[in-house]
Amino acid sequence: MPDYRWFVVHTYSGYENKVAANIIKVVENRKMADQIPDIKVPTETVTEIKDGKNVEKERKLYPGYVLVKVAVSPDENNRYTMSDDLWLIIRNTRGVTGFVGPEGKPVPLSEREVLDIGVEKKVVEVSYQVGDVVNIIDEIFDGFSGKVEEIDFDKGIVKVRVSALFGKETIVELELDQVEPVVE
Repeated sequence: MPDYRWFVVHTYSGYENKVAANIIKVVENRKMADQIPDIKVPTETVTEIKDGKNVEKERKLYPGYVLVKVAVSPDENNRYTMSDDLWLIIRNTRGVTGFVGPEGKPVPLSEREVLDIGVEKKVVEVSYQVGDVVNIIDEIFDGFSGKVEEIDFDKGIVKVRVSALFGKETIVELELDQVEPVVE
């Protein structure tokens, strides 16, 4: 199974949806869904007041950019790159002006950038709940345990009350996968 990374494609302003549709059409026609499995134009819904009425409108988060998930392989420097064929298909799509990267060379987004942009959500299933005692498996607090005070699935965080140095209790905010339930 190929490895995939997200790349940012620069487009003419206002052409984001057309570029995404054109790439999707090429992918379908050439039966390349395994090479380019996903394309996104990140948007948000905003409410505007027009003539005294609330009107919901979709607004592009990054005007002039389209995100494309592409099959990649490591190069001689162990950096992930797309094939020349995929590069040509995307680059020659009507409305595309280039890739985001040094000198227009495509550089994949890091996992953190993908999560921060909200293109993909990291799904973490937890086997603990508020009030449970958990062990922390984070580098800084590794080996500490504490009581779960709050879980926020939308933000992907858990707040744990930890008895820190000198017996003082403190609440630590961690990612959901940085704690595990204490096995009794």
